[in-house]
Amino acid sequence: MINFKQNLFQKVPKALACAIFFIVILLLQQCAFRTKSGKLKNGDLLFVTAKETGLSGAINNVTQKQKEASFDHIGIVEKENNHWYVLHAAPKGGSQKQELQYFLADQADDGQKVIIYRLKPEYQTSIPVALKKAESMVGKPYNFNYILDENSYYCSDYIERAFRDDDIFKLEPMTFIDPKTGKTNDFWAEFYKKKNLKVPEGELGCNPNGLAASEKLERVGEL
Repeated sequence: MINFKQNLFQKVPKALACAIFFIVILLLQQCAFRTKSGKLKNGDLLFVTAKETGLSGAINNVTQKQKEASFDHIGIVEKENNHWYVLHAAPKGGSQKQELQYFLADQADDGQKVIIYRLKPEYQTSIPVALKKAESMVGKPYNFNYILDENSYYCSDYIERAFRDDDIFKLEPMTFIDPKTGKTNDFWAEFYKKKNLKVPEGELGCNPNGLAASEKLERVGEL
């Protein structure tokens, strides 16, 4: 009986200590998230830095326009009922409205950073209409061909459409040429070959790096 009581009292403090530890970690995470979200304004654009390999690297290889801009994904921020969300189109989940904390966690898991861009003051009036349009597109599947159509969207396509009524961004002829070789990038040549599609060289489209280069945006900093 004595041994049982002794063991019980030994275990309780450890369990309590563990509970307190996890509560503290949770509170710290919440504080960190609030600090991050405090940098945001409704309608901000979140650009995700590109990886060096795979699809991400291939996108950046043929689209990078600025030395400091190397992105492969983009979403738009919306604050609703004191909660932050990111509206974006992604391979997993298609066009969606995702809680900001989970969006950030997904990028952190892949070792990618998130950079905030903001419409300059004279274009801020476009945000309400853009958010309404973005909401209306939620639920559409992801466009894995990266060729514009009305039934599915890829990330920058989703954002360009959201702001289209106010002509914030421009569609431009796409290129899949590797700037180092002057020939079609090997990744993209194989990518479209597997889909039995012609490389859409010169067709209209958009990409995260092109949107980031817009003179209507200003870079705010890392989230």
